[in-house]
Amino acid sequence: MISSTIKHFSSYISLLLILTTHNFIPSHSENCNPDDKKALLQIKKQFGNPTQLSSWDPTTDCCNSTWLGVTCDNFTPTYRVTILDIFDLNLPKPVHFPPSITNLPSLEILSLTRIPNLVGPIPLSIANLTTLQYVTIKQTNISGEIPYTLSQIKTLVTIGFTYNKLTGPLLASLSTIPSLAGIAFDGNQLTGAIPESYGSFPSFFTGLLLSRNRLTGRVPVSLGKLNLADLDLSRNMLEGDVSMFFKSNILTYTISLAMNSFAFDIGKVGLSTNLEKLDLRNNKIYGTLPEELANLRHLHKLNVSNNNLCGQIPNLRLFDESCYAHNKCLCGSPLPACKT
Repeated sequence: MISSTIKHFSSYISLLLILTTHNFIPSHSENCNPDDKKALLQIKKQFGNPTQLSSWDPTTDCCNSTWLGVTCDNFTPTYRVTILDIFDLNLPKPVHFPPSITNLPSLEILSLTRIPNLVGPIPLSIANLTTLQYVTIKQTNISGEIPYTLSQIKTLVTIGFTYNKLTGPLLASLSTIPSLAGIAFDGNQLTGAIPESYGSFPSFFTGLLLSRNRLTGRVPVSLGKLNLADLDLSRNMLEGDVSMFFKSNILTYTISLAMNSFAFDIGKVGLSTNLEKLDLRNNKIYGTLPEELANLRHLHKLNVSNNNLCGQIPNLRLFDESCYAHNKCLCGSPLPACKT
């Protein structure tokens, strides 16, 4: 207890000294690490010096909170750049991923979003970012395969490469990242099967979002070992039995399997009481809807249309006819009454 108190008191004194020293640094001094500043100015140049990055002024300190999208770790003497969050860049011509981004060795968060003229592959040198925890590349025209070196970054917690033009297979070695909690590759042109290795993600892995790609084949049964809070495999060309994702004993919030060729008996699955969204439309799912659906207090989106379902619809007042349409023999409100 005493040693813990001393440790916290020492930390407080250290922080106080840093903040006090900072207040008396002469105006000509900089906190920004010179190597990081050099890398940032190179990034700006590689982006074509867009006006949105005009705050990246070489005469100012990159750690003074005025450089757009740049955040430094101000609680250590090194003042390294730890966050780079760049968005809505209006690039006059197509620009490849700025290679100097990988020269920011202390980066923990990288986000590049809504940059339509960002093109080309993600460089293999992204593995240089050995402290990276969260990476997002969203709504760009980045293309090529997911870099195989990504799995070398053992600190990654989430990977979000959504709505780009990535091609090729899913990276099987992602399952070797010990800290990974979720991946999102929605809205690309990825092909092939979901790797068997994805069933070996860490126990705290909770998000698997792969919708709007060109994935094929059966989903490995090994994925049933995952305790997913959010699952989205919709709008692919997947097939087979995915009943292993339906569990009553875990916190599942969303299951989206729409527009594939999945086939299983929906009447034999378990349902999480936390379920908020269940989208199964346009598959080959059969059986009778489980009565437990009526007990899901958080369910606000349901669509089981265009399947092979039969039998009485549970007492669900929130959903209209379109949510159940085009099934083999579903009946009961809001569809016509069941025949006795």
